[in-house]
Amino acid sequence: MTTGGREAKDALFDALASIARALSSGRRAEIVELLAQAERTVEQVAEAIEQSVANTSHHLRTLARAGLVATRRDGTHVHYRLASDDVAAVWLALRRVAAEQVGGLEQLAHAYLGERDEELTITREELVERLARDELVVIDVRPELEYAAGHLPGAISVPPDRFGVALDELPADRDVVAYCRGPYCVYADQAVRHLRDRGRRALRLDDGLPEWRLAGGPIER
Repeated sequence: MTTGGREAKDALFDALASIARALSSGRRAEIVELLAQAERTVEQVAEAIEQSVANTSHHLRTLARAGLVATRRDGTHVHYRLASDDVAAVWLALRRVAAEQVGGLEQLAHAYLGERDEELTITREELVERLARDELVVIDVRPELEYAAGHLPGAISVPPDRFGVALDELPADRDVVAYCRGPYCVYADQAVRHLRDRGRRALRLDDGLPEWRLAGGPIER
């Protein structure tokens, strides 16, 4: 068997780069982050990313061709999910490298998320320690579909469309920790601001459920 050669090497590295090409669209990156939370139909993905069903279908097909998403059929509906936890890990690594290397990313995040006080965040390790001392209430502020697919143990579901009432009904004797999809998800920031405007001590978990799961943390459903 003949080995080596420029053409063969080019083909190999082009195949390796197909993953990067599939993630070269911001909309497809957003879809990967969504599917890291829960599987969805194309219509649900389209609504979440505010795109047409046709455009969303095109993005999902591109991700599927690269092996990044898998499907399951339920009657007339096709549900999309990440192909494996490795895909979620790749996305988290890409996002982390971008945060460290892409100029202007912090300003872009600020424009979307607003002013953030780093003192109002809590790490996974701190969360585990304080939960063991029963000092916290944890709220999951992602949409209900994502909460139902899996959430941190004991977390209370407070989806974005119920902030006004549900946040004010939380136990008053403990600090509140809010988490959503990850560091660039606006829902946790909104919940923390809402609570602090009402005199509550509230913190934002600096990770999301995928980070928790990949670190070996338990998940409830």
